[in-house]
Amino acid sequence: MEFLSYLISGISLGSVYAIIALGYTMVYGIAKMLNFAHGDVIMIGGYVSFCAMFYLGLPSIVAVLMAVVVCTVLGIV
Repeated sequence: MEFLSYLISGISLGSVYAIIALGYTMVYGIAKMLNFAHGDVIMIGGYVSFCAMFYLGLPSIVAVLMAVVVCTVLGIV
């Protein structure tokens, strides 16, 4: 049972790394330059979801959707 827990954790973390790498690859492929702002946007999304859950008392799904909206607006601006 412990192996299954490690397997799921490893696959989840690997998926996050793959999504971040895909973002860097797409930006580099199109613009031919690296944009290191991904970390800032990810950090702001985490902070928004944290504040929405603990200060506003929202459920985690709503907090994540709120973070997605905030990060999308940040990316457009």
